[in-house]
Amino acid sequence: MDEALEIHDYLPLAYPSASEGEYIRFLWEGFESNYNSGKYQFAMLAFHMLYMSYVYFSVWQIKQAKREAFTHAVLFQQKEKELLTATSPFTFSEVNERSIFKFLRLTGCENQHIGKFQKLVDQRNEIAHPNGNIFFSDQKRADQRIEEVMQQVRGIQAYMPPVLHRCFMQFLRDSVNPDEREIADINDHVEINFLHKHYTSRKDIEECLNCNLNELDASPFQDEIQALVGALRTRLED
Repeated sequence: MDEALEIHDYLPLAYPSASEGEYIRFLWEGFESNYNSGKYQFAMLAFHMLYMSYVYFSVWQIKQAKREAFTHAVLFQQKEKELLTATSPFTFSEVNERSIFKFLRLTGCENQHIGKFQKLVDQRNEIAHPNGNIFFSDQKRADQRIEEVMQQVRGIQAYMPPVLHRCFMQFLRDSVNPDEREIADINDHVEINFLHKHYTSRKDIEECLNCNLNELDASPFQDEIQALVGALRTRLED
């Protein structure tokens, strides 16, 4: 169970709608209750849904950071319109699960790695159908699968820094002038226009705080830049 807690570091700190946050909590509680009662197969189904939610959040960030490349990538997809007009990462659930991983190519992820990420979907399909098999009958096997999932999450996250840096730099460029911000309170501004907009996780923030800000050295709003970075750092420490 302790190993499973790590996934929270990769899930958003805040959601733009209460229902989205409730959904993620529902999945976690479904995993936790089934795990604690020894219903490991059902626990793994819930944990896989948390994994896929993480994947959707990552693809959403790619969509925000690389709009033109993303638009080209969705051409001829069966759900092209849904992908282009998506207003939430959860819209990606309408796309075949294996297909959604292909968007990781936009981060430089190669096909052999994408194949490994897709493997978890294939394995989930084996336990999601009434085939008479209990694949996770003991805690040891369940814990092994949890670690396999978390290895995949870490693997995907390793490709995300350029995407996260691009999102963060654009946020700073759009936010440095306080007179142009619609939300006066800097903490609320960071919450709504960065954390909510990009479904930002604790691991994402840690990466953003490592971003090289040299291109903003000539900005006359140095105090505001530092204030925005400070507000994000404070949110990480909450």
